[in-house]
Amino acid sequence: MKTQNLKTIVLAIVVVMIAWACQNNTKNAENNLYIDGHKVTVKEVIQATSYTYLNVEEDNETYWIAINKADFEVGDVLYYDNGMIMHNFESKDLGRTFESIFFIQDIRDQPTLPGSTPEPSMAQSQPQKPTLEKMDINIDPASEGITIGDLYANRDSYNGKTVKIRGQVTEFNPNIMDKNWIHIQDGTDDAGNFDLTITTDQIVNVGDVVTFVGKIALDKDFGAGYTYEVIMEEAVKEDAI
Repeated sequence: MKTQNLKTIVLAIVVVMIAWACQNNTKNAENNLYIDGHKVTVKEVIQATSYTYLNVEEDNETYWIAINKADFEVGDVLYYDNGMIMHNFESKDLGRTFESIFFIQDIRDQPTLPGSTPEPSMAQSQPQKPTLEKMDINIDPASEGITIGDLYANRDSYNGKTVKIRGQVTEFNPNIMDKNWIHIQDGTDDAGNFDLTITTDQIVNVGDVVTFVGKIALDKDFGAGYTYEVIMEEAVKEDAI
């Protein structure tokens, strides 16, 4: 009888130890989330036309990040994996220069366990087609260049060709699918087409007047519903050629 009671006690102890070990391993897994990523707490939110700027705290240090515009509140806990740092970044939209700021591709409000599928991000990593609004812009065309209106009106003749276009930056989305995405307007249009999307590896600011040289492609489909009737690819600023 005593032997049976001893076995029962030992079994109970083993069960408790196994349960404690499983619980401890779960906690360790949670504690090791984002070893190569970031967990931040929002300290300040600034909304701009195209971006949301967040002053965040991570490991008792504060810094700025910028993402595609979305709703956040002070105190939100967010997770992200990587970003592109920019030094002395001037936001003409805010009239402010950030000593350093990280542009984030995607950000989540829930951590991701190793081996699991991440939840949909709050700031998408796909190119976001903005709500286009024709701005009061009147830019003279570049020497030996064309206008946006001319490009759309004669798109077939420009397909696959390298052209030069000058315009004002109305949207800048960095480091999406290994490209920077720029929208420009010059004040011209054709049948309501007044905005040109440009992909490049160069950096500009919203409000800059720039001249780009790049190859024109038609009906470009990047998936997820993001198609462009006309787009300039592999573009380079004229002063960088």
